[in-house]
Amino acid sequence: MNKREFLGAALASGALPSMAEAAAAKPAGPVLLTISGNVKRPNRGPLDPALDQMMAKHKLAFTQAHVLDFAALARLPVRIIRPTLEYDGKPHALRGPLLADVLAQAGAPGGMDTRITLRAVDGYAAAITLRQAQAQGFIVATHLDGQPMPLGGLGPLWAVYDADKIAEMAAQPLEARFGACPWALYHIEVRR
Repeated sequence: MNKREFLGAALASGALPSMAEAAAAKPAGPVLLTISGNVKRPNRGPLDPALDQMMAKHKLAFTQAHVLDFAALARLPVRIIRPTLEYDGKPHALRGPLLADVLAQAGAPGGMDTRITLRAVDGYAAAITLRQAQAQGFIVATHLDGQPMPLGGLGPLWAVYDADKIAEMAAQPLEARFGACPWALYHIEVRR
């Protein structure tokens, strides 16, 4: 039996987890991102107001969600963008998975009109559609100029796109290009 036949037989027999089960596995490390709402692969239960203090203060509510740690995000295909940032007026390399891939990992619907709310730790929220996320090439950045982004800076996660490559955004003043891009991203709500 060759390797492919062995893996196929093991998967069919239940000896190995399916891709959906692997995607829904609980993270081994600290959770960095919670995706709630319309997700088909939940791996955590409801919001606990006593233990999920920040989410409760931001008035979030859910009965189930999909959570990811840094390792789960790092396993997704990576994109690199190089936008000029409003904070210093210089181009920087930002690296991370496509937002659409992160949502697919949670089993979010793929319809272009799927509504997404991106929420930062300070409570800032930006509402976009999956169509906008794909058209603008949103990534969930984990690295800035080759280094993991720390909490207290722009990270550890930042929903961002390359505004320099999108004509209508590049035409705006630098400080107006990133309103839909919350840094210190920690929660995404998905609605149909």
